[in-house]
Amino acid sequence: MKINVLTLFPDMFAPLQVSMLGRALEDQKWNLNLVNFRDFTTDVHHHVDDTPYGGGAGMVLQIMPIKKALDSLESKGKVIITAPQGKTFNQQMAQRWANEESELTFICGHYEGFDQRVYEMADEVVSIGDYVLTGGELPTMSMIDATVRLLPGVLGNSASPVEESFSHGLLEYPQYTRPADFEGMKVPDVLMSGNHGKIAEWRLKEALRNTLINRPDMLENRDFSAEEAKLLAEIKSELDNQV
Repeated sequence: MKINVLTLFPDMFAPLQVSMLGRALEDQKWNLNLVNFRDFTTDVHHHVDDTPYGGGAGMVLQIMPIKKALDSLESKGKVIITAPQGKTFNQQMAQRWANEESELTFICGHYEGFDQRVYEMADEVVSIGDYVLTGGELPTMSMIDATVRLLPGVLGNSASPVEESFSHGLLEYPQYTRPADFEGMKVPDVLMSGNHGKIAEWRLKEALRNTLINRPDMLENRDFSAEEAKLLAEIKSELDNQV
């Protein structure tokens, strides 16, 4: 997958070039092309913003340098803008991009936002939550990370992204490693039993429990299997008895 990023601050994307994503970048599992759209300005001071028509506080990013930067790309793929009015990014969106797109182009805003005509160049407008950040770089990095790690060969264990939180509409079950007993805090016996059927059932139950306690909204429209419904009833009974 090739990812283009139009940004005023390309240095901010250094974290994507370390750890697993960095190794995958070196191995050409994906490609990152950072484009500073300030380089496409025409005035001597390289202005990328101006005061808004109609008055008001702040500065608005101009369409011209962004359009020229976008036109400079050999190809664009899906063009994405991060903005508060966009649809909320989630794991399903990351999975869709990883499965269906060979190229993504992100346009990062700054200051008081874009000239409205910039949005007409985007295929999708996406938000990572209901809060305000200084610019679009951090949301873009989050979305790139979530998407690229799903590409084949990026993670060492191909089963990892399948079992993680949100992949099946549930939060992840608890994980443990050595030692089995640390200062009286013990690993559940079932995980050391070697009974893979029981382990799978325990993991599903604990994923349901974790989701019910921490993100019950994720269960509201879920189509439960017979096993999930049985386990959820057990969990609710256990929680009621703890009160």
